[in-house]
Amino acid sequence: MSSSIAHIDISVAEKAKAYYELLKPRLSFLVVFSSGFGYALATQSVFNWASLIVFLLAGFMVSGSSVTINQVIEQKYDAIMKRTRNRPIPSNRITESEAVWFSILTGIVGLVLMFLATNWLATSLSLLSLVLYAFVYTPLKRVGSIAVFVGAIPGALPPLIGWAAASGALSYEAMIIFGIQFIWQFPHFWAIAWVSDEDYKKAGFKLLPGGGAKDLNTAINIMVYTLFLLPLGLLPTYFGLTGLTSGVVATVCGVLFLAQTFSLMKDTSNQKARRIMFGSFIYLPIVQITFLLDKI
Repeated sequence: MSSSIAHIDISVAEKAKAYYELLKPRLSFLVVFSSGFGYALATQSVFNWASLIVFLLAGFMVSGSSVTINQVIEQKYDAIMKRTRNRPIPSNRITESEAVWFSILTGIVGLVLMFLATNWLATSLSLLSLVLYAFVYTPLKRVGSIAVFVGAIPGALPPLIGWAAASGALSYEAMIIFGIQFIWQFPHFWAIAWVSDEDYKKAGFKLLPGGGAKDLNTAINIMVYTLFLLPLGLLPTYFGLTGLTSGVVATVCGVLFLAQTFSLMKDTSNQKARRIMFGSFIYLPIVQITFLLDKI
């Protein structure tokens, strides 16, 4: 009797863990972080902590819904790639039907919470992000590198959604923080695609620019988009959104990030591309936190 109950408990726990994995928590928490950054930067008075918490929870659920749909669509490709074969659907811990219903539930609840905690603009942008990521970016990954451009839009929308949630409107300041995260997506995506190229080719994913090779041409593309981050990082200071300190920090981070791309141009190896990938993970939160601390 006790062993049977223990077995049921273990099964429930494993199922719950599989559902949690469907949400891609690391990615969804990054989305929440960027959304919270936009919300905090746009807030001119004291935080409404209850609304902020519900907003962040809603953002996590909408993000989780979109990545779950992505996994449903790509399940047969996930099954043949080393880095994804242990995901809940290809590992048969979650059925396709369960994943579909889970994505519907989390998506609806997330959007409803978003509307209740914020406004129609933030909710509409959240829905747009979900649709672009799940139903446009996902199938385009097997078409060509245009997928990176399309994917960069929902990837850059979280701070814009946060700004809209706090202010109820969009402004040039909101477009600046959107632009920084939009351009950041390109070296970030391409570095991941470079490191995972062998796996991606098994699934027919075509994310690298130009001819899709791990060569000097791709390294130059990564360098050029990283270079754009230098002037973009100064715009919040130029327009008076933040102070001089954040402009200096953004420039230093941008130069260090750019230096990694020159290393890749000299040595087109996976090791150098991996450094850019990790560099991209460091660059964005440092710059965004600095903008918040230096907010005027």
